Amino acid sequence: MKIAVVGTGYVGLVTGTCLAETGNQVICVDVNQSKVKMMQEGMLPIYEPGLESLFTRNLKQGRLHFTTDLAEAVAEAKIIFLALPTPPGGDGAADLSYVLGASKDIAKLITEYKVIVTKSTVPVGTADKITDVFNAHTNVDYAVVSNPEFLREGVAVEDFMKPDRIVIGTLDERARKLMGELYAPYVRQGNPIIYMDPRSSELTKYAANSFLATKISFMNEIANLCELVGADVDMVRGGIGADDRIGRRFLFSGIGYGGSCFPKDVQALAKSAKDNQYDFKILNAVMDVNDIQRKILVDKIKAYYNNNLKGKKLAIWGLSFKPETDDIREAPALYIIEDLLKEGATITAFDPEAMTNVKGALGDKIEYAADQYQAAKDADALLILTEWSVFRTPDFDQLESSLKTKVIFDGRNLYDIQKMIDCGYYYNSIGRRVVS
Repeated sequence: MKIAVVGTGYVGLVTGTCLAETGNQVICVDVNQSKVKMMQEGMLPIYEPGLESLFTRNLKQGRLHFTTDLAEAVAEAKIIFLALPTPPGGDGAADLSYVLGASKDIAKLITEYKVIVTKSTVPVGTADKITDVFNAHTNVDYAVVSNPEFLREGVAVEDFMKPDRIVIGTLDERARKLMGELYAPYVRQGNPIIYMDPRSSELTKYAANSFLATKISFMNEIANLCELVGADVDMVRGGIGADDRIGRRFLFSGIGYGGSCFPKDVQALAKSAKDNQYDFKILNAVMDVNDIQRKILVDKIKAYYNNNLKGKKLAIWGLSFKPETDDIREAPALYIIEDLLKEGATITAFDPEAMTNVKGALGDKIEYAADQYQAAKDADALLILTEWSVFRTPDFDQLESSLKTKVIFDGRNLYDIQKMIDCGYYYNSIGRRVVS
């Protein structure tokens, strides 16, 4: 099948590459000429495990193409995916200008039946707005489909190739059939394609991310209570996660959620509710808790140093919002760094993938190390802000020789309490007792 993907951000590039992997002819279009040239030459603009090999193979075998020419991309495509940014506006509502602008341009170009698919995360009613745009600019038959993505950064290729479900929102039978044919290779093991109306599909994406964010904020509240009452959040997590009505996933306490999805999706759903005269109290609380949680480590550090961080050298392990990605959007680490710098601390950081992006955001406000132990050299304390696997079993002897003092503030609860006692560290984590 011939497919066009408009937008080559994280979602668009993964979508286009994975669709090409099952034999489709895919052309991806983007307005960024240097980015398109880079991809045409076989270089990826993002880091995502497993993507490079698929990208390279499909590019070489002629199934994956890149262009800046929208007309070229649309001309022969049966299905056109819109994978464009929907950033939050000042009021928290999703900005649909990219999606609606591209829809207008596409409407003027089509000469035969096309299926227009929103892969971007969009508010309820967006399919109707796209339909209005097409009705105003073309007389050609078309269908608008909502097909939200449920890709987790770090395992996005696996999520696309082996999805736990595919949601398709359309009332057009021809579009339903085409989308079913397109996705048939990905659900051979029996995972469902769930068909529904476009508005329900649009809300499904926001509801899913908001519920997961709620689990995270709930566990962070439990962690904070654990510290006050002398309980251990890891034990509590094990006790409730064994209940299959609750499940084990997204119950890890830490320094809050970040990334490209959860913050803006929770915010957008709360704004959508408000626009419809509904006060979504739970979501407002979820956001409030997250705002507090991503600063909680700063409070612990300030308390340890009697509110005087001037002259303190702090080492940071982990900058991305989660492991296995270079994405720093809404990363708790950035908020923590800014607060620590305001308090007069100096910072040396290491991250396996995200340092280039952080340099673009923070410049020379902090120092960047070649490896984790260089970051820790002569530091007064180590802060762990992202749970990369490489940080889980460090050489504690080498770490001890690097640090000026054996002090660790762990925002991701990577280490066993008894291990920290045996190694003689001051160790302050989230929702567990402090080892001093």
